Amino acid sequence: MDTRIVKIEDVKAQKATLQQAGEILRQGGLVAFPTETVYGLGANGLDGDACGRIYDAKGRPSDNPLILHVANRSMVDQVAVQVTPLAEKLLAAFCPGPITLILKRRALVPDRITGGLDTVGVRMPENDVARAMIKEAGVPVAAPSANISGRPSPTTAAAVARDMDGRIPLILDGGACRFGVESTIVDCTGSKAVILRPGAVTREMLAELIGEEAVALDPALVGADAVPKAPGMKYTHYAPKAPLTLIEGMPTRMARAFQREIGRLQAEGHTVGVIASHEVLQELYDLVPADLMADYGHQQDLPAIAANIYEALRSFDDKPADVLLGEGTTEDGLGLAIMNRLHKASGFRTLMA
Repeated sequence: MDTRIVKIEDVKAQKATLQQAGEILRQGGLVAFPTETVYGLGANGLDGDACGRIYDAKGRPSDNPLILHVANRSMVDQVAVQVTPLAEKLLAAFCPGPITLILKRRALVPDRITGGLDTVGVRMPENDVARAMIKEAGVPVAAPSANISGRPSPTTAAAVARDMDGRIPLILDGGACRFGVESTIVDCTGSKAVILRPGAVTREMLAELIGEEAVALDPALVGADAVPKAPGMKYTHYAPKAPLTLIEGMPTRMARAFQREIGRLQAEGHTVGVIASHEVLQELYDLVPADLMADYGHQQDLPAIAANIYEALRSFDDKPADVLLGEGTTEDGLGLAIMNRLHKASGFRTLMA
């Protein structure tokens, strides 16, 4: 299969391309498209067979739920049997935007995308290209991240192409994603807003809206066994090709901790790659070649770290490093999402600075 990549710079001027994307989706095909979080791999969310092609293209386990992307509020009612008062409040405050709401599903939502659950994740992306494509398709679009399952999610069309070239007919190139980590997933089926996956809509933002006592973290986020209600809750995700170990702790101790661990690994014969802040990398140039370093931003700049982390992980795919060291960050605010992804990418291998 030939894969076309089309740059979308103006959704109105390039309406014909978006109409073609909508037609591919209606006919059961797959389209990769940009959102403000990461690139998605879309299929007709009301067509179980089409959604099955997502699992095939990604090599994704079939019990891992998919999210339905909608263009407007009326589409939410099309797929959800009930929108609770809590969900209405979150919709009004954060949609369109980087949040997914878990709601009770209607019968027309295929079992294929829910992982056998009676709920479905619904998201209204902020990205203009995404919403225009969904409108042209005329159906909710089921979409996980547009990468081979388990690999770092793509935040550029080029990253999508590295995994999906020859697997899908069309990639819509909307430039680099704004946030760089997947949406916050919130279970709205009970009395509390339960965060199943942290993202750019932070725990603190939710608490400010509905009160601290009304926000909870899902037990699976802290390692408890649970039936997954959301993507990324059950399987290893975001992993680079070389094994990654995180170094966590006080920022002022980070550089010294990296120096010690790099020395130990190099003495064992390893070629070490480093994913870290600008501040730490400045202290490592005499130990690690520049081409084996990935700078994810300044230590206190959490939005930059989130936007850069997946490309930093992917940047080592074609480099000779056989082990990677990554720098952890705070778990406050957006840091909770960053650390969630890094813990998944490292398989929870950590050292303390």
